[in-house]
Amino acid sequence: MAEDGATAGLFDRAVVIFNPGRAGMGAWIETLQRELAAARLPVDLLPTDHAGHARALARAEAGRGAPLILSVSGDGGYNEVVNGVMDVPGSQAVCTVIPAGNANDHFRSLPARSLSEALRATTVRHIDLLRVVFRTGDREQIQYAHSYVGFGLTPLMAIGIEQGGKGKVLELVSVARTLRRLKPFELVRDDGATAKFDSLILANISRMAKYGKVSESHYPDDGLFEVVTLPHAGLMKMSLMTLRAVTLGLGHQPGVASYAFSTRNAVPCQIDGEVVHIQAGTHVRVESARGALATL
Repeated sequence: MAEDGATAGLFDRAVVIFNPGRAGMGAWIETLQRELAAARLPVDLLPTDHAGHARALARAEAGRGAPLILSVSGDGGYNEVVNGVMDVPGSQAVCTVIPAGNANDHFRSLPARSLSEALRATTVRHIDLLRVVFRTGDREQIQYAHSYVGFGLTPLMAIGIEQGGKGKVLELVSVARTLRRLKPFELVRDDGATAKFDSLILANISRMAKYGKVSESHYPDDGLFEVVTLPHAGLMKMSLMTLRAVTLGLGHQPGVASYAFSTRNAVPCQIDGEVVHIQAGTHVRVESARGALATL
């Protein structure tokens, strides 16, 4: 094990990106500054002031030098930082997340290690990302996910939780209410086959939505992601699947390197906790970007 300060040679500075309006943020920042000072790293504090700002800040920092970029956030804030770094080809930036959000699925799915322990190490890990390409007509949009992409049930669960209040009991009640509002969606594979689903999850981690265990995979660096499907089968089967996810887990799921389809109708999509709405007729391709993210 290297001594404190051993990572100083790997990074030229630490960049902390955070939402200053979040409750308790001051204490998190003070703790981080002490840990980073022990590692002998100069620290730049970069507060955000609007949605999308973290991505812009990370992009600017990733374009110069060899920074350690720390996102003090939940999954959504970290997604912005990851995408900002991926906007810069060949960046020497290394990312990590300090869990400070309502949803911290990515942090919980990786091996537990404190920031101090990570800073004493002498190596950087590389993990996979999900590269998501949305194409509608001649317009193409690329988004990266560090954890998962969900269609149908999962984004509606996120909306229901947001509207229903925080806390495990309130959130699970909100999920139950959401199940009654779910409408199936139809997808067309590239070979022309069609299928109707209640839920489709493409996961690079084993846990999501705070309480659900969607697969047994613990390897976000194997070039594969898991495909979790629930064909349209009605409220009872959806309820049983949700109950199993939050208790026993869904078990082993097939792993693939890519997955592609087109949407027959508009469908909500959740990317690392953030919900976007996909138009009908959108072609979606998800690929494993193996080892794309350098992290502690």
